[in-house]
Amino acid sequence: MDRRGFVLLMAAGVLGAAVGRGTAELVAEPTSWIPGAVRPAAATPSPPVQPPGTLPPPIGVVDRLPGTGTRLALTIDDGVSSAVVGAFAELAADTGLRLTFFPNGRYRSWTDNARALRPLVESGQVALGNHTWGHPDLRTLDDASVAEEITRNRRFLADVFGAGETPFFRPPYGSHDARIDRIAADCGHPTVAMWEGTLADHRVLTPDELLAAARQWFAAQSIVIGHANHATVTTVFDELVALLEQRSLETVTLADVWTHPV
Repeated sequence: MDRRGFVLLMAAGVLGAAVGRGTAELVAEPTSWIPGAVRPAAATPSPPVQPPGTLPPPIGVVDRLPGTGTRLALTIDDGVSSAVVGAFAELAADTGLRLTFFPNGRYRSWTDNARALRPLVESGQVALGNHTWGHPDLRTLDDASVAEEITRNRRFLADVFGAGETPFFRPPYGSHDARIDRIAADCGHPTVAMWEGTLADHRVLTPDELLAAARQWFAAQSIVIGHANHATVTTVFDELVALLEQRSLETVTLADVWTHPV
């Protein structure tokens, strides 16, 4: 199915759900009340319901989604290429795909595409995590330098995207230890978001190689890492969306699953 067909299918589902809700509300509405009769007692309001599947963010390392189900978290790192970041923003807007980005603020791609991305961030369709400002191997830095890398990028996310608190931290190269985890938590990121599967596109791949990685790792409850660095991924967007559909996988952001404590 092409992207246009996918969007139309989603829109039909949303419209059907809205019609169902409207009918239920119409049936439930009282039609009359006779003066002198005992007015029915008002229904006791139901307590707020936590969105399905949302949990407090864990302290420590996660590499897959909790529990069972059909969810998949596609997470996109770095942002070397402004064109690729822009293409991901367009993909999300066109298809409703839910993504988690881990930007490095040093790359101008994020400010280049802030106008397209910010509404997606504000709506919650796109979530953000901290990947440091400059993408160094943090284990080679002293404590103060690690903290500066994290806090500088944290300020960048807030300034450019109006991003609120995010518990999620992804160390560049996946390189971390207990010291790095402690500093990240002290900087406001208690959850170290690693991954179970990868598109392997941190390097230049052919389209067939990238799709082979997707077929291997697109599975229920997986956290999958990709990168906004090389153009190959943009040439197989339709195939990736089709694969998600074929496997009945629902994309979620990490923030859909783990909410930041108030």
